[in-house]
Amino acid sequence: MVGAGPVGLTAALALRALDIPVRLLEADPQDRVRPGSRALYVHRDSLTLLDRMRPGLGTAIARRGIRWAGRRTRYRGHEVFARDHRDGSGAGGHGLPPYACLRQIETEGFLLESCREAGVEFAWSARVETVRSTPDGVEVHAADGRSWSAGYVIAADGARSPVRAAIGRTMVGGRSNSHHVVVDLADDPRVPEPALRTFHYHHPGLGGRHVLVVPFAGGRQVDLQCRPGEDPEEFLDEARLRDWLPQVVDRGYLDRVLWASRYPFLQLVADSFVDEHRRVLLAGEAAHLFAPFGARGMNSGIADADAAASAVALALRATGPERARGAVEDYAAERTAAARHNRDAAGRALRHMRPRSPALRGAQRAAAALSPAVPRLGEWLERAPYGPRTAATAHGTY
Repeated sequence: MVGAGPVGLTAALALRALDIPVRLLEADPQDRVRPGSRALYVHRDSLTLLDRMRPGLGTAIARRGIRWAGRRTRYRGHEVFARDHRDGSGAGGHGLPPYACLRQIETEGFLLESCREAGVEFAWSARVETVRSTPDGVEVHAADGRSWSAGYVIAADGARSPVRAAIGRTMVGGRSNSHHVVVDLADDPRVPEPALRTFHYHHPGLGGRHVLVVPFAGGRQVDLQCRPGEDPEEFLDEARLRDWLPQVVDRGYLDRVLWASRYPFLQLVADSFVDEHRRVLLAGEAAHLFAPFGARGMNSGIADADAAASAVALALRATGPERARGAVEDYAAERTAAARHNRDAAGRALRHMRPRSPALRGAQRAAAALSPAVPRLGEWLERAPYGPRTAATAHGTY
């Protein structure tokens, strides 16, 4: 395994659940501090997979995370959709909740502890420099001179994946010409705020920009959509933050800013998820990059991790090299299709949030105006920014 983010840790855990020995290489030191909330939303599909790999793990993450008290959508300051979950609606009839919201660093903490308990071996400060695959296996060399040999490598080493580059794979797709600004805020436990997920179309206090507010365990994240060509750094300046944040959240949050950053809206998928010898498998952001809207990044990566571990297990048990190659190729076919589905779903969300056609802009205005009388129009405005929720594969949502 290469990469000790949530996807790499999940893949390592899945391999250990299949009784396969694992060594996980991570470029950062063991005492690394990862900033920001990053991925917040752990879907039930992911919780279920984690519970299967390590009984009780998904449940523990769900207990730490929160469920929203409700959802709100506003259009130019007017509420067009409202749904409360304080009565338990939205909890579903399953043992695990529909989702859990918590900072990625906390999810990683649960995964790391489970990996250690499961016997995963770690090599920290192991920045991969070269990868050489052959029909018989893989050699991995780190910048500090250490090297390892393995039958298979699952690479979950992030958006700038050295492993992806080493096996000659590239990302294909596009990106928007504008950025989002994301700010993590800590809640004040003395002044409880309702955990309402709120999306603002054309916020009147922010020059008509869209804004999303997502509560997580211990705080909330504010995601501001910049206009095309705007410099996101202008909104990250401390003085500017103190100017625009109170338009969205209580002024008390100004003294509890945990992290602020920016991201582009990406729709990228690797041209292949495996190397030419079918010995290296890409997963997570090494294989695809999506915008956070729709929670497709980490959740699809967890699905990648589970499928990659299963493919490696099948390949190791295969009765011949062709069957082993076939198991890895099946992984590539299934997860490439899932990634393209998620990419297209993210693209639909982007087109909704940045409509170019007068017809779509008019439809949104009309839906907002008619939503009090026709609730399903408000529900359309509520759902569309996250893309369609159709399943990416026969095995799950992502």
